[in-house]
Amino acid sequence: MAKTLGLIGAGNIGSALARLAVAAGLNVVLSNSRGPETLSDLVAELGERARAATPTEAAQAGDLVVATVPLNTYQQLPAADLVGKTVIDTMNYYPERDDRIPELDAGEQTSSALVQRHLANSNVVKAFNNIDFVRLFTSARPAGADDRSALPIAGDDDLAKAQVAELLDALGYDAVDIGTLADSWRSEPGTPVYVQPYLPAQPEGLTDAEKWHWFSEASGLLVPADTVKELTDTAVRRSAGDARATLVQD
Repeated sequence: MAKTLGLIGAGNIGSALARLAVAAGLNVVLSNSRGPETLSDLVAELGERARAATPTEAAQAGDLVVATVPLNTYQQLPAADLVGKTVIDTMNYYPERDDRIPELDAGEQTSSALVQRHLANSNVVKAFNNIDFVRLFTSARPAGADDRSALPIAGDDDLAKAQVAELLDALGYDAVDIGTLADSWRSEPGTPVYVQPYLPAQPEGLTDAEKWHWFSEASGLLVPADTVKELTDTAVRRSAGDARATLVQD
């Protein structure tokens, strides 16, 4: 089992993963594009198992490394420092935020395939991209729990996927292997397994402030492994350019 999780990106998803990792007894090395000093409050909250660093340092320190930055910055990931490592890609393509990426709009590639192309000497595994950051943290359960949910993973290397499945287990989730990076579109925005199965229906008539309060406080729904498999198996591919940003942001 990995002892140190490196995080390139410390936004909503990255922070949730850091909290889960520390709770699971892992060390975490956090980084973002603004500098280690901007992470002092989060590191203080996480305690002695956490430290802030640069993206290069986080890449070098992690036994496993999570890339959780806006997709339009994936080419800034430090490829040379990630050689030989398993890199977990949590990123999604949101055209409204990322601008248009022709290969994705045309359905010629998945976003994870682009990340793998940039990180040619690493093993990229898609994970943690289909659940919102609140439920990611609050729905984690110990192994064997009756109400434990599952998350899909995809990748081209079986050993790398096994490492990521082991991490998911430690953090509180079962893993469902949905195939290669070419298959990773099955968990992208707009697919049946994306966000909504984990989130209860929002009450009608809420103000914007009430919607945010509800989103922050709503309990997650159980999504077991067989449901994840069914949802991903029945997904129908459409142009990634048709995806629209939702409550989840990377």
